Amino acid sequence: METIRRYNGIIRPKFTPVFITELTDDEVFVFGSNLAGAHGGGAARIAYENFGAEWGVGVGLMGQSYAIPTMQGGVETIKPYVDDFIEFAKAHPELFFYVTRIGCGIAGFRDREIAPLFKEAVGVPNICLPETFANLLK
Repeated sequence: METIRRYNGIIRPKFTPVFITELTDDEVFVFGSNLAGAHGGGAARIAYENFGAEWGVGVGLMGQSYAIPTMQGGVETIKPYVDDFIEFAKAHPELFFYVTRIGCGIAGFRDREIAPLFKEAVGVPNICLPETFANLLK
Protein backbone atom coordinates (compact mmCIF):
# COMPACT_ATOMS: atom_id res chain seq x y z
CA MET A 1 0.00 0.00 0.00
CA GLU A 2 1.29 3.45 -0.92
CA THR A 3 2.47 5.42 2.14
CA ILE A 4 3.35 8.67 0.39
CA ARG A 5 1.77 11.11 -2.04
CA ARG A 6 2.99 14.03 -4.10
CA TYR A 7 1.29 17.42 -3.87
CA ASN A 8 2.58 20.64 -5.46
CA GLY A 9 5.76 18.77 -6.37
CA ILE A 10 6.55 17.82 -2.78
CA ILE A 11 6.48 14.27 -1.39
CA ARG A 12 4.12 14.09 1.60
CA PRO A 13 2.83 11.28 3.79
CA LYS A 14 -0.43 9.58 2.82
CA PHE A 15 -1.77 10.07 6.37
CA THR A 16 -1.27 12.80 8.95
CA PRO A 17 1.75 11.88 11.09
CA VAL A 18 0.97 11.16 14.74
CA PHE A 19 3.57 13.72 15.80
CA ILE A 20 4.22 16.86 13.77
CA THR A 21 7.20 18.91 14.85
CA GLU A 22 7.83 21.00 11.74
CA LEU A 23 6.07 22.09 8.58
CA THR A 24 7.19 23.27 5.16
CA ASP A 25 6.09 26.77 4.16
CA ASP A 26 2.90 25.55 2.45
CA GLU A 27 1.74 23.14 5.18
CA VAL A 28 -0.95 23.77 7.79
CA PHE A 29 -1.57 21.98 11.11
CA VAL A 30 -5.34 21.43 11.60
CA PHE A 31 -6.31 21.02 15.24
CA GLY A 32 -9.29 20.86 17.57
CA SER A 33 -9.86 24.01 19.58
CA ASN A 34 -12.42 25.66 21.78
CA LEU A 35 -14.41 28.69 20.71
CA ALA A 36 -12.58 30.90 23.21
CA GLY A 37 -9.23 30.06 21.61
CA ALA A 38 -7.70 28.99 24.92
CA HIS A 39 -5.02 26.70 23.47
CA GLY A 40 -3.83 25.22 26.74
CA GLY A 41 -3.45 21.52 25.96
CA GLY A 42 -3.19 18.78 23.39
CA ALA A 43 -2.83 19.63 19.71
CA ALA A 44 -4.10 23.16 20.41
CA ARG A 45 -1.10 23.84 22.61
CA ILE A 46 1.23 22.47 19.92
CA ALA A 47 -0.46 24.75 17.37
CA TYR A 48 -0.06 27.73 19.72
CA GLU A 49 3.57 27.04 20.63
CA ASN A 50 4.80 25.97 17.19
CA PHE A 51 2.50 26.84 14.32
CA GLY A 52 1.08 30.33 14.86
CA ALA A 53 -2.26 29.68 16.56
CA GLU A 54 -3.33 32.84 18.36
CA TRP A 55 -4.64 32.91 21.90
CA GLY A 56 -8.26 34.04 21.85
CA VAL A 57 -8.92 32.87 18.26
CA GLY A 58 -10.76 29.55 18.20
CA VAL A 59 -11.74 29.21 14.53
CA GLY A 60 -9.89 29.27 11.23
CA LEU A 61 -6.45 29.93 9.82
CA MET A 62 -3.74 31.50 11.96
CA GLY A 63 -0.13 31.28 10.85
CA GLN A 64 0.42 27.66 9.86
CA SER A 65 -2.49 26.36 11.88
CA TYR A 66 -6.24 26.00 11.34
CA ALA A 67 -8.57 25.71 14.35
CA ILE A 68 -11.77 23.63 14.28
CA PRO A 69 -13.84 24.03 17.48
CA THR A 70 -14.66 20.73 19.18
CA MET A 71 -15.50 21.67 22.78
CA GLN A 72 -18.90 23.39 22.42
CA GLY A 73 -21.29 20.42 22.47
CA GLY A 74 -21.98 17.25 20.54
CA VAL A 75 -20.66 16.07 17.20
CA GLU A 76 -23.45 17.94 15.41
CA THR A 77 -21.98 21.24 16.62
CA ILE A 78 -18.58 20.36 15.10
CA LYS A 79 -19.85 19.48 11.61
CA PRO A 80 -20.43 23.06 10.34
CA TYR A 81 -16.85 23.96 11.27
CA VAL A 82 -15.50 20.86 9.51
CA ASP A 83 -17.59 21.73 6.43
CA ASP A 84 -16.19 25.28 6.48
CA PHE A 85 -12.66 23.88 6.77
CA ILE A 86 -13.13 21.55 3.78
CA GLU A 87 -14.42 24.44 1.65
CA PHE A 88 -11.49 26.59 2.80
CA ALA A 89 -8.99 23.87 1.85
CA LYS A 90 -10.59 23.46 -1.58
CA ALA A 91 -10.33 27.23 -2.11
CA HIS A 92 -6.63 27.21 -1.14
CA PRO A 93 -4.87 24.61 -3.31
CA GLU A 94 -1.55 26.37 -2.60
CA LEU A 95 -1.72 24.95 0.95
CA PHE A 96 -1.53 21.38 2.24
CA PHE A 97 -3.53 20.57 5.40
CA TYR A 98 -2.62 17.95 8.01
CA VAL A 99 -5.80 17.14 9.96
CA THR A 100 -5.05 15.85 13.44
CA ARG A 101 -7.48 13.59 15.33
CA ILE A 102 -9.57 16.62 16.22
CA GLY A 103 -11.98 16.09 19.09
CA CYS A 104 -10.43 12.75 20.06
CA GLY A 105 -8.24 14.02 22.89
CA ILE A 106 -9.37 16.54 25.50
CA ALA A 107 -12.85 16.92 23.90
CA GLY A 108 -13.44 13.21 24.55
CA PHE A 109 -14.95 12.01 21.27
CA ARG A 110 -14.02 8.75 19.58
CA ASP A 111 -12.54 8.45 16.09
CA ARG A 112 -15.69 6.69 14.89
CA GLU A 113 -17.74 9.74 15.93
CA ILE A 114 -15.50 12.37 14.30
CA ALA A 115 -14.24 10.61 11.17
CA PRO A 116 -17.64 10.71 9.37
CA LEU A 117 -17.56 14.50 9.57
CA PHE A 118 -14.62 14.37 7.12
CA LYS A 119 -16.38 12.22 4.49
CA GLU A 120 -16.33 15.13 2.01
CA ALA A 121 -12.58 15.55 2.56
CA VAL A 122 -11.82 12.13 1.09
CA GLY A 123 -10.25 12.69 -2.29
CA VAL A 124 -9.51 16.38 -1.70
CA PRO A 125 -5.84 16.33 -2.76
CA ASN A 126 -4.58 18.93 -0.28
CA ILE A 127 -6.25 17.45 2.83
CA CYS A 128 -4.34 14.75 4.71
CA LEU A 129 -6.36 12.78 7.27
CA PRO A 130 -5.21 10.67 10.22
CA GLU A 131 -4.98 6.99 9.29
CA THR A 132 -7.68 6.11 11.83
CA PHE A 133 -10.14 8.52 10.15
CA ALA A 134 -9.21 7.30 6.67
CA ASN A 135 -9.71 3.66 7.64
CA LEU A 136 -13.12 4.41 9.13
CA LEU A 137 -14.15 6.25 5.95
CA LYS A 138 -13.31 3.34 3.59
